[in-house]
Amino acid sequence: MDWGEKSTADLMREYTSDEPGYRVPKEGWRICLAHKFKEKRQPLGARHVSLANILEHLCFGVRYLLWWYKKTRVDKKVPFIDMFGTLPLRQIYGAPLGGIGGGTITRGWRGEFCRWQMTPGMYHYKTVTANQFTVCVRRGGRTLYQQVLSVENPATLQDWKWGYRGEHAFYHALYPRAWTVYDLPGQNVTLTCRQVSPVIPHDYRDSSLPVAVFVWDIENRNDYATDVSVMFTVVNGSGHKDDKSGGHWNEPLRLAKEGEAVAGILLHHCTAVNPYTLCVAAREQPERVISHQTAFHPKGTGGGELWRDLIADGRLDSPAGPSLLSPRGQSVAAALAAGCSVPARGHNALEFSLAWDMPKITFGSGERVHVRRYTRYFGTRGDASASLCHYALTHYGQWERSIKEWQAPVLQDVSLPSWYKSALFNELYFVADGGTVWTELPEDADVSGGVRSEHGGLPARPDVVREYGRFAYLEGQEYRMYNTYDVHFYASFALIALWPKLALSLQYEVAGGALRHDPAERLHLMSGRRGAVKAAGMVPHDVGDPDDEPWRRLNAYLIHDTADWKDLNPKFVLQVYRDFHVTGDGQYLRDMWPVCLTVMESQMRFDVDGDGLVENSGYADQTYDCWPATGPSAYCGGLWLAALCVMRKMAELTESAAAVGRRFGDLLERGGTAFDRLLWNGRYYNYDSSGRELATSVMADQCAGHWFLRASGLGRGEFQAFPREKVRSALRSIFELNVMGFAGGRMGAVNGVRPDSGAPDHSSLQSGEVWVGVSYGLAATMVHEGMREEGLRTAEGCYRTVWERLGMAFQTPEAYCEKGVYRSLAYMRPLSIWAIQHALEQNKRDRADDGGRADGECGP
Repeated sequence: MDWGEKSTADLMREYTSDEPGYRVPKEGWRICLAHKFKEKRQPLGARHVSLANILEHLCFGVRYLLWWYKKTRVDKKVPFIDMFGTLPLRQIYGAPLGGIGGGTITRGWRGEFCRWQMTPGMYHYKTVTANQFTVCVRRGGRTLYQQVLSVENPATLQDWKWGYRGEHAFYHALYPRAWTVYDLPGQNVTLTCRQVSPVIPHDYRDSSLPVAVFVWDIENRNDYATDVSVMFTVVNGSGHKDDKSGGHWNEPLRLAKEGEAVAGILLHHCTAVNPYTLCVAAREQPERVISHQTAFHPKGTGGGELWRDLIADGRLDSPAGPSLLSPRGQSVAAALAAGCSVPARGHNALEFSLAWDMPKITFGSGERVHVRRYTRYFGTRGDASASLCHYALTHYGQWERSIKEWQAPVLQDVSLPSWYKSALFNELYFVADGGTVWTELPEDADVSGGVRSEHGGLPARPDVVREYGRFAYLEGQEYRMYNTYDVHFYASFALIALWPKLALSLQYEVAGGALRHDPAERLHLMSGRRGAVKAAGMVPHDVGDPDDEPWRRLNAYLIHDTADWKDLNPKFVLQVYRDFHVTGDGQYLRDMWPVCLTVMESQMRFDVDGDGLVENSGYADQTYDCWPATGPSAYCGGLWLAALCVMRKMAELTESAAAVGRRFGDLLERGGTAFDRLLWNGRYYNYDSSGRELATSVMADQCAGHWFLRASGLGRGEFQAFPREKVRSALRSIFELNVMGFAGGRMGAVNGVRPDSGAPDHSSLQSGEVWVGVSYGLAATMVHEGMREEGLRTAEGCYRTVWERLGMAFQTPEAYCEKGVYRSLAYMRPLSIWAIQHALEQNKRDRADDGGRADGECGP
């Protein structure tokens, strides 16, 4: 048994039952509800920063403190990065509920409803105690067993029976589905709750729906029939303070159409800003009994009557008519119960759905009303939650068939390790739960940035944006900036593989932002300089802050100014071609080509030296903004050379003037010669060319440019920017020093290593961290270059650390150190694990094209 298998077994060590659950898959992340994680990490704070780093950034710290005070105390806004309000680690999260872009609700692996993103891009982390499932088991007209399926013992709702023993249950996640298996002690009954959300690749309708389904499979191992009811209790709200603002109300519903009927409760949450309606419903079927309680008080002893009502006969009294408006200072909840008889030694099932309808949204500025994507199919009037529940209960079988068909090639591939299959699908949670918004394009919108296609720019309303809408997701749940471009560079592999139209839509928005000029002055916190928000021709860092007005005011990031963005323009060019390579969309390439020319010309005007390389000074780029570089660096220089290579290729494809292609080819030749001369040391590329002692550090991400070339079908032959033997030598050095030489090879790749001592480079905060998304991207590069075993070992270290050792499931952080701390929970970049899948699939295609052996498979 290797260390990974031991880690997996440890999560299930407390499970005392032999029950495997009803059709629970083998692959995924599995944990006993009684498990306790031994290691408790802390978010990175000032006490974890060296004195040298504090002194180096002292002026920045003072400027940030003054900005933070004005933002929070004067403007009463939420800072997009709150260094004084970092999230503590709660080792409780499970797969989020809901599709893409309509808000999410996270249900923890122990059953808690505990993380809420109803207001777009803004989170709160309140566990709503009364949101529970309760089981009632009856025989011969009497209740034998009634239990809240929660391991907690809260101080409220004391009339309920809490404290289910967690060693009798386990949780299993394979996103977008999850299973919780409860073996009911002494009852010979096993419940399997299957949670299904409509997150379906290449589906741009159902994937947008704010809804989830809970299917309760009931197995009766007794020699006699048993009656089983499941009650679902839901608070009108999300645990936020506005739950007690008063004026909320509930009402029963029954909706029948197309030969199917559902019954349940509507919970109208009537806030002044972003009101919504929750709906909980059950499917009416033969020999099922559905009953409800329209309203109860979910605090103190308010649930006692509800509990006794269920225990009396396994059903609720089902009053007619709506509830009264909730009084100010008090929340209101509702309950829905469904029951059935389970034959001796048999099986039966109950089905619930949960939906939330918030069709129109405003962001923090309140300037504009946006309409969510799902309203195209369910309307904007705010009366769709019942229809959403009905649709979910009558279509989830089709969703599951599509999900199984999508996942099967990976799950059935015996050459892939189990941990990888879990990581690949479960990391995808962030596409929905990354503060994601997916809206319709307003009729008056112009995404061209003011430079229309007839003048070398973009269409005002590109077809893909008009048809598939606007899409935005956060850099992280703590770093609240939409479509942060230097990080999307890594995460984008998930979108382009699974929802390519959303990836292209995002690119059009960023392209328009690149062409825009915003001359408004502001203080840039890192440098202390005042300058324009953004220069024309420079790719924006992000498209806005959810507490402001995304898309209208670009570039929420004010740490650095335009002059520091060395990596964004090359990353835009590389993504344009990678996206074309994947989709084959010629119109997209034609639209983007003049924008690529503009951003490359801008880069050359500001940053390119006489050798044809990007010249760094101070803080070299956005991705590694605390790891200073001087002179051309491996990271930025490599991205620049790769972008030049891609520009040559795009000039050929767009049939541009031959002089254009020759110009980029000449720059590539001169830049490549200088890159080797300045940075190659015989084993790998030095971090930078400054000549200082730390310039020779081994950077894990030094081959990022080559990675994108290979992912785009380039990087060899005529369109090669880096000698293959040097790339492979660099990758071997990284694997030896940054991966295997760090933490026993069990934590992924540390960003920087000193080649003499083999110790992490602690010259900055970031150099001594492991970045999960970078490790996944590095692993993909290794796979492209025939180092599959090394690549998977690198990625495995991150998965085992995050998901099995540190308890960070469904909140994968940006970074962690070898000991003690992490930084920025629930981060975008780990979606780059889909770059590994892209590399594996491309290698298969290359083998087929090359008669059975791909060039990338010839070994290091």
